[in-house]
Amino acid sequence: MSLFQPVPSLSALSLPLSTYLPLSLSLPLSTYLPLSLSLSLSLSLSTSLYLPTSLSLSLPTYLSLSLSLSTSLYLPTSLSLSLSLPLSTYLPLSLSLPLLPVNETEGSVKVAEWQQTYYAHDSGIQSGATTVRDDEGTEYSAKKYAVTTTLVENPTEVEAQYTLTRAQRVRAAMFPETLVEGEAVLSTQTDPGQQTNVQRLAEPSQLLKTAIVHLINYQDDAELATRAVPELTKLLADDDAVVVNKAAMIVNQLTRKEASRRVLMQSPQMVAAVVRAMQNTGDMETARCAASVLHSLSHQREGLLAIFKSGGIPALVRMLSSPMESVLFYAITTLHNLLLHQEGAKMAVRLADGLQRMVPLLKKSNPKFLAITTDCLQLLSYGNQESKLIILANGGPEGLVFIMRNYNYEKLLWTTSRVLKVLSVCPSNKPAIVEAGGMQALGQHLTGSSQRLTQNCLWTLRNLSDAATKQEGLDGLLQVLVGQLGSDDVNMLTCATGILSNLTCNNSRNKTLVTQCGGVEALIHAVLRAGEKEDVAEPAVCALRHLTSRHQDAELAQNAVRLHYGIPAIVKLLGQPHYWPVVKATVGLIRNLALCPVNQAPLRDAGAIPRLVNLLLKAHQDTQRHASSSQQTYQDGVRMEEIVEGCTGALHILARDPVNRGEIASMQTIPLFVQLLYSYVENVKRVSAGVLCELALDKQSAEMIDAEGASAPLMELLHSNNEGIATYAAAVLFRISEDKSSDYRKRVSVELTHSLFKHDPAAWEMVSLSVVYQTVYHGYNKK
Repeated sequence: MSLFQPVPSLSALSLPLSTYLPLSLSLPLSTYLPLSLSLSLSLSLSTSLYLPTSLSLSLPTYLSLSLSLSTSLYLPTSLSLSLSLPLSTYLPLSLSLPLLPVNETEGSVKVAEWQQTYYAHDSGIQSGATTVRDDEGTEYSAKKYAVTTTLVENPTEVEAQYTLTRAQRVRAAMFPETLVEGEAVLSTQTDPGQQTNVQRLAEPSQLLKTAIVHLINYQDDAELATRAVPELTKLLADDDAVVVNKAAMIVNQLTRKEASRRVLMQSPQMVAAVVRAMQNTGDMETARCAASVLHSLSHQREGLLAIFKSGGIPALVRMLSSPMESVLFYAITTLHNLLLHQEGAKMAVRLADGLQRMVPLLKKSNPKFLAITTDCLQLLSYGNQESKLIILANGGPEGLVFIMRNYNYEKLLWTTSRVLKVLSVCPSNKPAIVEAGGMQALGQHLTGSSQRLTQNCLWTLRNLSDAATKQEGLDGLLQVLVGQLGSDDVNMLTCATGILSNLTCNNSRNKTLVTQCGGVEALIHAVLRAGEKEDVAEPAVCALRHLTSRHQDAELAQNAVRLHYGIPAIVKLLGQPHYWPVVKATVGLIRNLALCPVNQAPLRDAGAIPRLVNLLLKAHQDTQRHASSSQQTYQDGVRMEEIVEGCTGALHILARDPVNRGEIASMQTIPLFVQLLYSYVENVKRVSAGVLCELALDKQSAEMIDAEGASAPLMELLHSNNEGIATYAAAVLFRISEDKSSDYRKRVSVELTHSLFKHDPAAWEMVSLSVVYQTVYHGYNKK
């Protein structure tokens, strides 16, 4: 083709065919045109053939291609264009391609040629089979494709749906109600698990449509209720029970929908009419409908206020005596909502004798009903002593303990434990709960999976434990508590140590049991983990103090503290800063540990003696500063006189060891001990006389005691009604009188004999002064 050759023109290709026409069209176009080309190719086939078309274009400029195919027979067409057009002018190109008919015989020949050329694959012209050809020269040639095919009976409908405009398809998806009845849009979704863009776009429109429908219905419901309320209010006050019943049923139906429910709660007359109908009717069904209405209204604050203002609380309390279970449920649930969210409801329930009606309901068997009832009891009793006493008077503790022992519904157990926790701080309820078996019942739930239930049970047990020191049957609980000491939860550790501290107080059996099941080691580890947490350290040390004295395994416990490296940690608690409850407990524990001779050296090595002396000096100074006033000195709730007594008592036991005795005396403590003989606290006099008795065993210390003027107060203490004080005073006097004159010793002997036998005149006559003197004197020399 020459560059300036006229270009053939193709405006339309029209093939009106009605027979089978297998055609093959191949257009190799390789003309080089140095022009600026805008190519518009329009190919229109109006045939009754099926035309699978393969079109390959490689163009460096814009190509607008409009291809419309409408066929029903097979017409394989291959069109290949290869253009290279570096042009600078505009040339409209129109191509007219004649198509030659091919008869059936020639078609069969073409099939044979196709099979020979393309590896024996069927072309699909005659058989209609799918043609597959592998890519040559690649290792990925064996690809398989899955094709989703939609079959419809009427091909015309398929054509119509595919020719829908984009706007029509979007409108049909977003607003399917606009489609003609029975008409459906063909889905383009290929993956059932993934929505198409049109489907995703349709969701908000459908939600909006639903919301608008609901809004219309809401308005309709509101208008209906507004018109019905005045008439229904009159009907609820009718004298005919049947009319009242029907009206109550209608009102109950209206409360099922939000719009009409809001209209009802905004009518004080309607709410008051429902309340009157509920409390005045003798018909159970009417009462049930009225109670249901109030229950529905109680889910909104506006409804709660309407019930409260209309006097609904007394009416609901009376319904708690109804024999119908549904009325009971509606009444207790509505009251529960009022107690939770309506100000003033608690006082109104108390004034309506609500507690007296609620406590007997604990005998019901429905766990969910009981959960609501017990929560009401907790709301009413918390912070109100009168309510706690009313619950006690109506047998509340027994009913609550029964629930804890016999039910396993977690929410019920939790709400019940909350009531027991509130009651456990009441001095009157506490022994009643213990006597009803509350300790054992609560102990059953310490190893469950519910953390909140376990925590409530532990706090309740801690509150009750000081009233259960004489309670039997706590072996299992004590073992569980020892196991709880290994918890990392501070609250659980606080409760467990507090319970053990109380249960081991003055109960030798519990002390022995805890000691035998590893309680000493567990408590020492708790002290080590507690660090500066006084809420754990104080009860843990108190429990150790109890375990190390006055029971058959006390010495075993004293040795266990040392063997588990507890002495240094315990002595460390005496250091700064001082939290006096912990100090008081620690001083008592050190005294008990010192009763074991093997512990004397470890206590000394841990620095117990200087710390005790420093605490004694500090506490004594505090008491002296306040001596002028009649008030006692308290710090952190601890009297300083108790610290003075404890430190002096601990030093008394430590002074039994000769090395410790010398260290105590070397710290210039004797003048202080002598001064304490004048204390107005009897126990302080006793322990100070006791430590002087031990120190006087050393001659040098005895001389220092005498030099400090101890004889005068000791002579006074000989006549004390406390036998311990008198005995210690006598021993000190005899020990410091060793180097005195015979007249002094005789006078001391007479004083001693008179004090020892002042309550027995016959013995006074029988005993010789010299014998008494020799007995005491030689006894001193032997020591």
